Amino acid sequence: MNITKLEQKYEGKAKKVFATSDPSFYIVEYKDDATAFNGLKKGTISGKGIINNKMSNLMFQLLEKNGVKTHFVEQLNDRETLVKAVSIVPLEIIIRNVAAGSFSKRYGVPEGTALKCPTLEFSLKNDELNDPLINDSHIIALGVATEKELAEISALAYKVNEVLKEFFAGIGVKLIDFKIEAGRLPDGSIVLADEISPDTCRFWDAKTNEKLDKDRFRRDMGGVEQAYQEMFRRITNV
Repeated sequence: MNITKLEQKYEGKAKKVFATSDPSFYIVEYKDDATAFNGLKKGTISGKGIINNKMSNLMFQLLEKNGVKTHFVEQLNDRETLVKAVSIVPLEIIIRNVAAGSFSKRYGVPEGTALKCPTLEFSLKNDELNDPLINDSHIIALGVATEKELAEISALAYKVNEVLKEFFAGIGVKLIDFKIEAGRLPDGSIVLADEISPDTCRFWDAKTNEKLDKDRFRRDMGGVEQAYQEMFRRITNV
């Protein structure tokens, strides 16, 4: 595909997005920058951008094989991927299988408690407001998404969880929780966007409960780069 990288459209905490010579596609570039607590904590995780790019692409391809539509087109190099141009629905879509992080604090549930069913929650993507939790009726009332879109997004999130839980269990990893984003294609259809990586998922070793994700950065646990490398090693050794 003969596509030229043009001007930068957007820079987030972990990625840059560039326009291309074909308006149907963007190029996403993954950075080594690391943030936590809505940008209050900042740092660098060496090699993170490469791992997150490659891992996300492998996960998107796995999901595509299992009937989940994504924005993935092709990996261009270690840090850059060609994706379909989407407008991001301004929601953080969170699925939880085990209590951890803010869920444990919010509801007073000990971290590591298995939930009786996967939970789905939404946060409004707004750093100034601290990404507040938002419910279905608020989302529809504010025009963030339509009722039909919300049903599609919810079904997509549960399907992603089903596929990924099985995959990670096969490599000795518990999928504790994860955050995804959805995008609208020009025809209005909803697809999975953003990334799937140790930045956006909580991964625990199935035997030891060792954390293999960004919590090691958030909580100053050390071994951050090694955790990311271990996750990538397990995924690519399947």
